[in-house]
Amino acid sequence: MNIEELRDFCLSFKGVTEELPFGPDTLVFKVMGKMFALLPLDREELVISLKNTPDRNAELRQEYPFIQGAFHMNKTHWNMVFIDFSVKSNLVKELVTDSYNLVVESLTKKLKSELQNI
Repeated sequence: MNIEELRDFCLSFKGVTEELPFGPDTLVFKVMGKMFALLPLDREELVISLKNTPDRNAELRQEYPFIQGAFHMNKTHWNMVFIDFSVKSNLVKELVTDSYNLVVESLTKKLKSELQNI
């Protein structure tokens, strides 16, 4: 998976926008204004920060050496995934999907309703 494929996958979800709120070096993907993925653009390696539950994040860090607590984020809730040729794209897609779904679940009823009507 390359950066263009990763960006396209993040944008494929309903209601997603991309922004550069932290400057030109970090692309942020949001659903209904809430972050679910951060993609640093200033790194040589491809990495993405994704949200998940504390227990699942701990499991992922134990299981995969290429997953660690996200830089500049609450490491309880955010992981950074280092993506290279050895990381299966299906796993990356699963983690992005989990992050998106977790954020959607946390939306208010009003925002969920707005999202359904997009």
